[in-house]
Amino acid sequence: MLLLDGRGMLSASPHLDRRHPSLRRPSMTDTTIPPAHVGVGTATEREISQQPDVWRETGRMVAGLRTEIEAFLAPLLAEPDLRIVLTGAGTSAFVGEVAAPALARRLRRRVDAVATTDLVSDPLSRLAEDVPTLLVSFARSGNSPESLGATDLADRVLSDVHHLVITCDPVGQLYTAHEGRARSRNLVTPRRANDEGFAMTSSFSSMLLTALLVFLGDDEALVEALATAGEQVLEARDRVQRLVERDPARIVYLGSGSLTGLARESALKVLEVTAGRVDTYFDSSLGFRHGPKAVLDDRTLAVVYGSNDPYIRRYDDDMTRELRAALGGASVQALSAGRTAPAADFGIDGVEGVDDAFLALPFAVFAQLIALHASVRAGVPTDNPFPGGAVNRVVQGVTIHPLEGR
Repeated sequence: MLLLDGRGMLSASPHLDRRHPSLRRPSMTDTTIPPAHVGVGTATEREISQQPDVWRETGRMVAGLRTEIEAFLAPLLAEPDLRIVLTGAGTSAFVGEVAAPALARRLRRRVDAVATTDLVSDPLSRLAEDVPTLLVSFARSGNSPESLGATDLADRVLSDVHHLVITCDPVGQLYTAHEGRARSRNLVTPRRANDEGFAMTSSFSSMLLTALLVFLGDDEALVEALATAGEQVLEARDRVQRLVERDPARIVYLGSGSLTGLARESALKVLEVTAGRVDTYFDSSLGFRHGPKAVLDDRTLAVVYGSNDPYIRRYDDDMTRELRAALGGASVQALSAGRTAPAADFGIDGVEGVDDAFLALPFAVFAQLIALHASVRAGVPTDNPFPGGAVNRVVQGVTIHPLEGR
């Protein structure tokens, strides 16, 4: 049982700007802050803000379907050599990257995150082992060509495959193709999670929460703790806005385990809604030193997601200290569950001790707010950052080529 202390606010950063004077530039100092809550009225802002309530609804939805879910899953999980593959494209793929480490550890079986883009382009390598497989497909609309292409190829390449489709659209092509199939089960997130904005926000978090609850079991207290944590982040959005008003030219996201997948999703959010005007990078806390650290400069904002696992967290804290020595405290933001973590800038109460895949939900709200404010500051229409169609909400121009003679 998780107990919430009800304070409902994030801790203030104790870290001062200790950068060497040669690293300080006027563009990275605080500027005049525009009115609070910029972006209000956009679909993206509404969909970010609604997430705590959507998570509560998601928890109720999964619990209400528990009998049907268990009837589908129990025979599959009884297979000792079952392989679970989490798949999707773009943000939907990152749902799997966040969930896979937690599911593998808790279920004590093989769980792989493999993007549909990789399954479609190289199915014989990605599905090389013809073992009983559960393909879990994540899709906001299910209309991307790779979504249906991946499930079709799995049916062709594997002799024993079942499909669990987690989608936000009950009339999408993926849902429709698998509805009524004996080896398939469709799950639809709450209606509000089918985002209208260009970037996936509540669709990402609701599909992630759905998957975790489906496999790990219902937990009303946990869902409430996550929703309350998300509300804490939303209440601190003025602080997030001030980070963006420092005008970073590049934002780097780092995390370990499940939070590496969240770092990747966080970086994509900024790229999408700023139309690439703010550069981003992601990596694991340990991997960043092996060359990618070269991206740091005096206009970089670095965000480190702190793991709840005490062992993993040591590596996150080491990287946080290293970044602060290089950039100064004001250019580094370390997120943590709880206010007492020594390296934390943002401490979120009530989620201490939860698995990192669950912790990714309130952390994702922080990243989405960063992206929202960066989009507004860059003068990019957040809901439609590519009005010319250079990048599309549902990917276009993909040809699914036949797997001939295989």
